[in-house]
Parts: sequence; C-alpha cells; structure tokens
Amino acid sequence: MSGNSYYYGDNVNMHGTHNSTGMVKHQTGGAEQLPPAVVAAIGELHRMVEELRTRLDGPDAELINESLPALDAGAAVPTQERRRALMTVAGVAGTLGAVGQPVAEAVRAVIEMLAG
Repeated sequence: MSGNSYYYGDNVNMHGTHNSTGMVKHQTGGAEQLPPAVVAAIGELHRMVEELRTRLDGPDAELINESLPALDAGAAVPTQERRRALMTVAGVAGTLGAVGQPVAEAVRAVIEMLAG
C-alpha cells in the first residue's frame, strides 16, 4: 500500500522551516461560551494557581502545569477538558492543607458556576 496516506485528526507537514513553534487551530471542539462571571472567576483561579505553583515541585508542579492551559478563561476549551483540569487542581490543592485551601475553594466555586 505504498503511496496511500490516511489522516485522522491533525496533520502537519513542515518543509524548510526554521524556529517553528506550533500550529494554529481554529476549532472549538465542544468548547462552550462562558458567562462573564465565570470568566472572571476562572481568571482569578488561574492567578491563584500560578501563585500556588511557585510552591510546588516534582509531580505536583507538573500536574498543575499541564492543567493551566485549560484554566485560561479566554481560551476555547472543551467542557470536559476544563472540568478535568479543575479536578486535578483541586486534588493537588487538597493535599497541601491550609496552603492549598483557598485554591480548592475557588475550584469548587468555579465548578458550581459551571454546573449551574
């Protein structure tokens, strides 16, 4: 079957480029439009998580780093991906005791806003 090409999902061919850093995707993939109050709450949560991240290292920091893009209130993020990131952040924050409590409470508030 030489010469046949089958592509499922994204396909990128790059020839003769230098310093290429990624691709632009113009699709929402199930992302929902968020009300302004939710956008504000997610923005504040993102700020809090960024601050908390400076206190972490190892696997916890990696989990938070992987979750941050889904906590960008301005990004078109599928609902399930955003929820997964919120639950990950809540789990990490919950293991930190009093230090992580404000973040865990902010996550809980955002989840309630998204559900309601």
